[in-house]
Amino acid sequence: MVQTVSRRERQREATYDEIVRVSRALLAEGLELSLRAVAGRMGMTAPALYRYVASYQELVDLVAFEIDKAATEEFRAAAETQPADDALARLICASVAFRRWALRDRAEFSLVFANPVADTACVRRDELLTSATSGVYLNGLLVAVWHQLRYDHPELDELDPVVVEVLRDPVLPIDLTEVPDEHRGLLWVFMQGWATLYGTVTLEVFGHLDPRIIESGALFAEMLAGWLPRLGSDDADGRYRSLLLAEIARE
Repeated sequence: MVQTVSRRERQREATYDEIVRVSRALLAEGLELSLRAVAGRMGMTAPALYRYVASYQELVDLVAFEIDKAATEEFRAAAETQPADDALARLICASVAFRRWALRDRAEFSLVFANPVADTACVRRDELLTSATSGVYLNGLLVAVWHQLRYDHPELDELDPVVVEVLRDPVLPIDLTEVPDEHRGLLWVFMQGWATLYGTVTLEVFGHLDPRIIESGALFAEMLAGWLPRLGSDDADGRYRSLLLAEIARE
């Protein structure tokens, strides 16, 4: 049965699309993102905009979600330049694409990652899964690498009780059906990997490193190459490091 969409619904969706386009344009121009600024650029009053986004936080949530979704398609396209049966090569390319996007669109990166999706105890996992597209995708690549290389991970009885409690019922953008209960220790590896990737890129984005180090990508390269053994590869022939350096140079 074909579901018809009413003219009013089409207009409403078109307005949401325009809100996102205008918001991204404001960010690209280095201007402040606000309800008043968006409304003014769209030729409407702020009260009229409230019919679509009732608060500044709703505006940020909407725009951050769409930015994250679009950026994730860039990560996916980069990963898919590598063979489907080489998950580690795909993870490397996606990670470099993450850095490339962050350095290119710093304001958008800041909006997405300075807008926590898990800052409340009542957040539901399904809400997190739909609001953190990049996290779901990158964690999925880590799972794929594990399925291929079966890298080591800690057992739950080796971890701090608080960490164990979190891993048994995590608030994390990941498809938990892909992680067997007996391998929940993988999630601790994933969290550390994400902290390392995000931490390094954030230092670069906000200029908290020598500009020459940022421009060369040397710290990022060492960080990612240093994770290869952790993910089950000794990279004996240097293929993955060469791929990493080539992807960074391509920026």
